[in-house]
Order: sequence, then structure tokens, then C-alpha cells
Amino acid sequence: MRETSSAVHQRPSSPPRARWLILGLLFAISVVTYIDRVNISVTARQMMPALGLTDQQMGYIFSAFVIGYALFQVPGGWLGDRWGARIVLTIGLLWWSCFTAVTAIAATSPLVGPLGIVGALVFVRFLLGLGEAVALPTFNRTVTDWFPAHERGLGIGIAIGGIGVGSAMTPPLAAWIMVNYGWQIAFYLSAALGMGLAVIWWLLARDRPADHPWEQRENIAVSTEKGPAQSSAIPWTTLRNTPTVWWLVLSYACLGYVAYVYMSWFYLYLVNVRGFNVLRGGLFAAAPFVAILVFCPLGGWATDRLALKYGLTRGRRFIGLAGMVLAAVFIACGAVMESPYPAIASLSLGAGWLYFSVGAYWSSTSDLSKIHAGSLSGLMNMGANIGGAISPTVTPWIAEQWGWSFSLSAAALIALTGGLMWMWIDPGKGLREEVMSAER
Repeated sequence: MRETSSAVHQRPSSPPRARWLILGLLFAISVVTYIDRVNISVTARQMMPALGLTDQQMGYIFSAFVIGYALFQVPGGWLGDRWGARIVLTIGLLWWSCFTAVTAIAATSPLVGPLGIVGALVFVRFLLGLGEAVALPTFNRTVTDWFPAHERGLGIGIAIGGIGVGSAMTPPLAAWIMVNYGWQIAFYLSAALGMGLAVIWWLLARDRPADHPWEQRENIAVSTEKGPAQSSAIPWTTLRNTPTVWWLVLSYACLGYVAYVYMSWFYLYLVNVRGFNVLRGGLFAAAPFVAILVFCPLGGWATDRLALKYGLTRGRRFIGLAGMVLAAVFIACGAVMESPYPAIASLSLGAGWLYFSVGAYWSSTSDLSKIHAGSLSGLMNMGANIGGAISPTVTPWIAEQWGWSFSLSAAALIALTGGLMWMWIDPGKGLREEVMSAER
């Protein structure tokens, strides 16, 4: 049943106690996904000479992950809707942890025979990306099932906030491990961490509050409909006929473009353009991700509070619009500042405000349809990764043609465009077909 704008005003009398345990586990999984995603960008320094890889070949290996990750977003969300978060995240964690470990031995594996060293690494990283694609859409499925509407923004904001921790801690830790023990060990330790977390998730997590041993069934106020989902198919016709869905996808693609500027180029920008040395550049490169860690949950909390007071559409729209617009302002200011330290502060706040809007995006997919929350968020996140696939190539090209100030200003303009798209995003109306059915 569709949740209307008024539904967010109905506070549950006794929310599930275990929801914070589940949310803590999602946060930990979020950290691990980014450790497994980012570690190769550090180990590449030893991998490339050891395996005889060129910059272009390493670029193919980096891109393979993004392609697999983007292509499997919708199927990954559908699996979460269909099978439930417990089994999907357990299998996903084991899958991508295995291929994280295989990355260390791919160049000497039997895959080299038919594929060559580059082809073997491309294949392994593609499969790693395919596995990680289930994570965020299934996070949204879990938050939708475990949290009432007025807490979902905070819930998904905390879960995705693990990105900040994973992205900030991985470069120094992976570098230390690589220098002291070799680049392969960094992959093995990351894989072991993911496999251990898979076991913990399987033992402690459940798909719905009513299934968890900590809960008493009679006190469950969050929805406990039978099974993790009530639909076996993605309603493509309904999605196509709901304009809000496509505005969300387009707007989140803008966010993805800007986010990947930080993930792929911020460190090199600090070293090559702003003149920091390798170590200080690594230290300051963590600043945007620390901001993300703070701003992402804060934005989720804010959108929940505004949704409670003013209704779903206005509560989500204000935070989504404000976060993207403020991100554009701070990125544009940082791009043109002469002094490096104010520039870093401004650009870092730009990343924080960018992720301030994330809770509004993800909770809007749950507002549109609780049943299809995983599939909808997967579709939206596919848009982000299309933008993210474009960004690492376009950003340095613009910088080469017109300078880095212009390139970062272009990213600010894209953030502004994504923010203005919120004027047409209306999660309070639900999916078009469900609205029509309700009216009939």
C-alpha cells in the first residue's frame, strides 16, 4: 500500500529495538565496500611496475569495476526486494570479498591464458563491481523494512555515511600495508574483513523486525507484511509513467558526476595543482570524506524532520535542493580561491553539502513505493554511476583545455542543475499506477 504524505506523521508507538543494530551493521558494510573499492587506487603504485601495466591499462581495470557496478544496480535492487536483505547482502559480501582476494592473484591465475594479465584483472574487477552493486539498493530495502517513514532519511544517511569512513581510512592504511607487507596483502586483509562481516550479518540480521529474536511480534509497529516483498517483477510501465522517477535518476546522475570528481581526482588535484607533497596531499584528501561522514546523516535527519512537519514532498525537496545548491556554491568558490587552505575547506564543505542531500534521494524511492524500494533505488543509483563513469574522463579533459578552475566550476554547475531538478520531484504522490489504482 502506498504511503501518502500524511503517513509520515504517524509515529510508531514502539519502534523495533534491533533497528539500530541493523543500521550499525549496514554502516560497517558500507565502510567495507569502499575499502574494497578504493584499495586498488593505492596498491596500483606497486601493481603497475610489478605487472608491467601502463596508465591506460590501469584505467581499463579501474573502469571495469564501475561498469559492473552500474550495470547490476537494478538487478541488485530487485534481488533485495525479492529475496530479502539478509541473504542478498550475505552472498554479496562473500562474492565481492572473494574477488577482492582474487585481485591479488589474477595476474598469475589460469585466467591469464585466455585473457592476458590486463584481461584477467578487468574480468575480476568487473565481477567485483557486479557483486558490490547489491549493497546500496539492498541497504535501502533494509531501511525501508526496519524504519518508519519519519526515520528513513536518517537511517539511509547513516548507512551511506560509511562511505566517508571507508574512503578516508583506506589510502593511509593500504599504503602502510603495501609498504610493509606488499600490495597483495592489502587485498587479502580486505577480503578477510568482508568475509568476517558476512558471517556477522547472517547471524545477527533479519529481513523484517517481526523475524528478529530481539523483538516481540505484538510490539512491532513498522510494516510486517508477509515476506520481504510482494512483487516478483519490476513494474517498468509504472516507472516509465511516473515523472518523479526519471527526475530522480537524472538529478542523482548529476550528484554522481560531482562525487566521482572527489573520488578520482581530488588527491591528484591537491598534489599537482595546489602543490602539496605526497603525504600532506593524502592527509588533506581525506577532508571531503570526513565532511561526508558528518553531513550525510545530518541531511537524512533534517529531511525526516521536515517531512514530519511539512509532508513528504516538501521535506524531501527542500533538503535535496538545498544540499545540491549549497554544494555548487562551495565548489565554485573553492575552485577560484587562490589560497590552498581556504580552497580545501570550501571544496570539502562542497562534498559535505553534496551528501547532505543523499538521504532525501534514497528515502524518496521508499516514499514512492515501499514494495519496490530496492529496485527503484537501484535504478536511481545506476544514474549516479553513469554520471560517475563520465566524470573521471571529462574532468581532466576540461582542465587540460581551460584549467582546473573551469573544470571544478563545471562540476559546480552540474550540481546546481541536479538541485534545480528537485522542483519536479514529488515523492508524496507515489508511483503513477498505484495512485490510479487507489483512485479506482
